[in-house]
Amino acid sequence: MLKLLRYTATLTVGTSLTLTMGGGTLAQLPDFNPSPTNISPPTPRTSPTPRNSPTPRNSPTPRNSRFLTPGDWVYVNIFPAPEYSGEYQVLPNGSLELPGIGPIFVEGLSVAEAENAIAIAYETAQLLPQARVSLQLAPPNFTAAPPPTGIPQEDPYTLGAGDVINMEIFQIPQYSGEQEVLIDGTLNLSRVGRLSVAGMSLAEVEKAIATAYEEARILRNPSVTVRLLTPRPVRIGIAGEVNRPGSYILDRQGTQFPTLTQALQIAGGITQTANLNSVEIQRRNPRNPNQTYTFNLWDLVQSGNLKDDPIVRDGDTIFIPTATQPTIAEVSRIPNASFAPESIPPLNIVVIGEVFRPGPYTVGGTARTREAGVPGGSGGGQGVSPTVTRAIQAAGGIKPQADIREIQVRRLTSNQNQQTLTVNLWELLQAGDARQDIVLQEGDTILVPRAETLTPEEASQLATASFAPDRIRVNVVGEVQNPGTIQVPPNTPVNQAILAAGGFNIRARESRVDLIRLNPDGTVSRRSLPIDYSQGINEEQNPVLRNEDIVIVYTSGLSSFADTVSEATRPFSGLLNFLLIPFRIFNLFE
Repeated sequence: MLKLLRYTATLTVGTSLTLTMGGGTLAQLPDFNPSPTNISPPTPRTSPTPRNSPTPRNSPTPRNSRFLTPGDWVYVNIFPAPEYSGEYQVLPNGSLELPGIGPIFVEGLSVAEAENAIAIAYETAQLLPQARVSLQLAPPNFTAAPPPTGIPQEDPYTLGAGDVINMEIFQIPQYSGEQEVLIDGTLNLSRVGRLSVAGMSLAEVEKAIATAYEEARILRNPSVTVRLLTPRPVRIGIAGEVNRPGSYILDRQGTQFPTLTQALQIAGGITQTANLNSVEIQRRNPRNPNQTYTFNLWDLVQSGNLKDDPIVRDGDTIFIPTATQPTIAEVSRIPNASFAPESIPPLNIVVIGEVFRPGPYTVGGTARTREAGVPGGSGGGQGVSPTVTRAIQAAGGIKPQADIREIQVRRLTSNQNQQTLTVNLWELLQAGDARQDIVLQEGDTILVPRAETLTPEEASQLATASFAPDRIRVNVVGEVQNPGTIQVPPNTPVNQAILAAGGFNIRARESRVDLIRLNPDGTVSRRSLPIDYSQGINEEQNPVLRNEDIVIVYTSGLSSFADTVSEATRPFSGLLNFLLIPFRIFNLFE
């Protein structure tokens, strides 16, 4: 007799789930809430839920019903960065420990205020240029679930061409012994012939061998044991944002099989445009030819999660995608990863714009500016990476009107698309933000734009920067002790240049000088400036000199009158000297 049972489920969102049968209650689950569909979006910043991000499992408290306190559980949804989203608890010190930025104080803030604070923190750290944050406060009885990894478990080792195994059939030594998997993925068994084992695990091979001998009616219920003696070489392909893409054969070190990061190291390391959030491994075997796994190497770098550094298998294809919108913070952290290039050879780059010697350069890890207009040294330093400032140094340094807040680094990706990174070296000078001095890669183009406005204080600070020229050339002509071309520091004003030329001589007009300057647009400007040695840098009366400026010191009025009289009496000087000869002779005998 067949008896049919009827089950009835009663579901109430936010209250309970009750399962009944035949009028009796089988189970009741309190506080059931399958999805947060009743949650209103944040008011100041809205964000769609990213794909594959975890969903809060309890109904949240309304957004502004109370303020955050230590012990509260919140779900932080950050778009477009699901790797930073997750469930977090407010710590006893009133802060949330968030990935990438560390602790951020939220105690006493409402949900909307905490959303703004988190978004500003990610934008300030330059991890997300336009972060959109949605924060959901869990009820008091909330318990955190273990974070999903999304990483598959390691499959058993599968055999392939080149593997050497030991096959032992219990009490049948004549059929036992070492075997090598042939190029077609088969074993040559005694009295049975060829048996295909490609893509099988050792347990599956044991069963297949036993079945083959049974079906051939050679052995009855054989006990087969298979051990791997020598694994085949691991041959993989690596493509995308690595320095040397191609095919590689990886060696096993002792009992350790090679991992993903070791494979990247052998391929020369990742490039500066690599997207470490979505590294793909395409795994193929005869039974499952289309397996693709995705790994987050940023998680490995930040938390040391070894699940994102899997063992690679023979036949794997590793693909490193290109970052669509890389940030300065991400680019600056790539060179410090273990799978970045160990050493970078001298790079061929181009520097254009407001530098003294624009053009192509081969830049190494060390460089030093010289006088303006002379290329700086660009030798390669062992273990030192070429950066933006070293490239500018090799190009002779920045000009006085350079806009170092908007320096562009134009970079070609592996698919020949161009990316542009904006570097703010003013932050490097003012706040010591070393992330702005990013590491370069082969083929980069650096554009230093011209500043629209620049205060004398800013110009003075630029002149003392390490990527400014050591010295500039200035011509001081006229009534000075040492007229000619002199070399002075870049922030030298007019009065100091006169002193560097030895100062005024006795014939000089010491009240005013002329400054002649060749402008970038090809025009020539001329200014008359008063001279006061006690005057500091002043754009109106004592400006800072630029390379190839000319300072003219004129003759004083009295000296000019004397020169005029001397010039007017020059035709009579010969006759006068002749008439005075007798008096000079008589003076000889006195």
